[in-house]
Amino acid sequence: MLRGTLSRVTAEDSTTTPPPLPLPARALETTAERPWPVRLLSGKIADYVSRMAPVWVEGQVVQLSRRPGAGMAFLTLRDTDADMSLPVSVFARVLEAVTTPLAEGAHVVVHAKPTFWTKRGTLQLQADEIRPVGIGELLARIEHLKRVLAAEGLFDASRKVPLPFLPAVVGLVCGRGSKAEHDVVVNARARWPQVAFEIREVAVQGIGAVPQVSAAIAELDADPRVDVIVVARGGGAVEDLLPFSNEALVRAAAACRTPLVSAIGHETDTPLLDLVADYRASTPTDAAKAIVPDVTEERARLVQARTRIRAAVGHLLNREQAGLDAARSRPVLAAPESMVAAREADLLQRIEAGRRTLERWLARATGDTAQLAAQVRALSPAATLERGYAVVQRADGAVVRNPAEVDDGDRLRIRVARGELAATVTPTR
Repeated sequence: MLRGTLSRVTAEDSTTTPPPLPLPARALETTAERPWPVRLLSGKIADYVSRMAPVWVEGQVVQLSRRPGAGMAFLTLRDTDADMSLPVSVFARVLEAVTTPLAEGAHVVVHAKPTFWTKRGTLQLQADEIRPVGIGELLARIEHLKRVLAAEGLFDASRKVPLPFLPAVVGLVCGRGSKAEHDVVVNARARWPQVAFEIREVAVQGIGAVPQVSAAIAELDADPRVDVIVVARGGGAVEDLLPFSNEALVRAAAACRTPLVSAIGHETDTPLLDLVADYRASTPTDAAKAIVPDVTEERARLVQARTRIRAAVGHLLNREQAGLDAARSRPVLAAPESMVAAREADLLQRIEAGRRTLERWLARATGDTAQLAAQVRALSPAATLERGYAVVQRADGAVVRNPAEVDDGDRLRIRVARGELAATVTPTR
């Protein structure tokens, strides 16, 4: 009974269910009610990727594995500046045709066509030619980058800042457990035991060197306690030092506001980081000598400076004392009154000479005056009157010189030496 009922229900449902709708033709037309199945999307992606043209791409080889039985090799091609990579498959015959045997870390240029594997949903490159990038070409690229950065002014001396005399905290970027770290820390503390370090251990070669060193520089630059940053790495092959000539790392160092010391490789190694840094150290040991002073040497300089100052002050005091003694031994200071006495005697002598001169002048002037007085007296009318002469004047005061000037009866004044007389004119002859 139940089985028959289920059969009827199934039959009725099958007759009433509408046919399925066709799938959307484009991705924009899909909805939650009308989605694409995975197989359709994978097929469309594979079809789109298959229409892409082959491309030359450059990168660094990592995770190289060969499968002799399958006649294939697989590797990962990683970008040298960013944390990005692509899987690459290559036939063994293509890999064998490479002039230089490939190894992990090698720089290569690959001619490949993108392919999309629908079963795994992965994108990879199928390589048909691989060309290693030689050291000469890498150095030429570095030289070109050097000219570009120099034209931008990143290597100008005006951008460089002096190192602090005595940093409290030194930021150190180095390899994990590297000898460069040991050289910097041990030598710096031997010179100045109180110095503290803020150490960032990073990859200093390979694919992770550029982002890790750049991040460590930025982190230490943001720390206000850090007074100077040292990027240190020991010597190595040219390929090992390539990250320190990378444009991204060089620009990160140029953007650092904290004084930066570059101590990469040996003295003959000159990565671009040396040119943009505020101070280039030939070795990590040289960097330790540059960032902190030698306490023993500074103490010796302090003692030497104090000795020189003491000698200079003593010489100055002795010279001034000798000058003072010489000044005090002079007569003017030994007997100050002698100068006054000499001036007093000279003054008295001059006063006496002046008095004698004045007396001579007065005597001479007195004689001249007496002589002139005698002459005046001899020539004066009064002297004539003393000799018995008289002056006759008319009433109006006119002197009578001729009898004709008066008439009979005119009154006259007769002046003699001792007075005057009155007279009247009588007939004249």
